[in-house]
Amino acid sequence: MRVLLVEDDDRLASALGTALARHGHEVVRTGLAVEALRLAGGVGFVLLDLGLPDMDGLDLLRRLRRVSAVPLIVVTARTEERAVLRGLRSGADDYLVKPFRTVELMARMEAVVRRGTRPRPRRDDVVSVGDVRIDLEARQVTVAGEAVTLTRREFDLLAMLAREPGVVRGREEILDEVWGDPLLSASRSLDVHVANLRAKTGRPGLVETLRGTGYRLGSPA
Repeated sequence: MRVLLVEDDDRLASALGTALARHGHEVVRTGLAVEALRLAGGVGFVLLDLGLPDMDGLDLLRRLRRVSAVPLIVVTARTEERAVLRGLRSGADDYLVKPFRTVELMARMEAVVRRGTRPRPRRDDVVSVGDVRIDLEARQVTVAGEAVTLTRREFDLLAMLAREPGVVRGREEILDEVWGDPLLSASRSLDVHVANLRAKTGRPGLVETLRGTGYRLGSPA
């Protein structure tokens, strides 16, 4: 199997590469997130370190999951429970904390492959709801053909809902992905951003609130 190893530590990458090759895998290695995005389409498995020099590994993971269902295990030195949960919620199939034994890594890779491939994500770069057009790649929103100016975080919130129309996203899940801190659930920041989206687009139903559950992309009417 062709394995993409995303690891910026040369010594660890060399050791892992040797171990993977010994088990019959072909290894492609990079220490940069931008290269990983380019290479991920041509491999059958990804091993991802989170401490990359050009992008946080969780951000890379989310970007990969928007376009690829390739089996992926996070291998990292981050041990805190919050980091583990964020990795799994962001789309990792498993999470392995350094240092680990090679035999455990191989066993986990085999287990992930046996579970099968997750459903392929939507590849639509543009999501349209009524007269609202959300261009995820260009980060642009138009309503009835007119551009709407959003802050970075307002767009990130809308894009998160737009990537899976109809799916309810919980408050903590949104705060974790968009704000990077699920503990902000006690604040009103999310509510303010939702209100801003409704006001700026002039479409109060665009972001639907499910009381006690979360939010989803709704009808712009």
